[in-house]
Amino acid sequence: MSTYPSGDVMGPLADGTRRAIVERLAERPQAVGELADQLPVSRPAVSQHLKILKDAGLVTERAAGTRRIYRLNPIGVAALRDQLDAFWNRALAGYQDVVEQAPVGEPPTVVEPPTVVEPPTVVEPPTVVEPPTEENSS
Repeated sequence: MSTYPSGDVMGPLADGTRRAIVERLAERPQAVGELADQLPVSRPAVSQHLKILKDAGLVTERAAGTRRIYRLNPIGVAALRDQLDAFWNRALAGYQDVVEQAPVGEPPTVVEPPTVVEPPTVVEPPTVVEPPTEENSS
């Protein structure tokens, strides 16, 4: 069973480790061990991430002796680009609609996102440990 819907190539990239793997594979094809040496995760974890990327169509593999060499799948990357282009075009069309609806001579109304107020950070004073003296060491 796949975690992501069929045709979803952006979902698997929501994970930072998978994005890092894709960035490294964009440089050159690599084996699991090579990738694991560059990442703060284990080889089995890299293998699991590669399986998800492969299931999404973003990565292909080929056997080279006892190793599997992974590379980006140009077809999957093109599908990702198509999704990003479609998203970007919808965003630009929405912006164009807002601009066209603004009265002539007035800038469009911009809705600011809500401000997130972070709670203050409480810093505890450091604990001072007195070194033992001859009086209290016995």
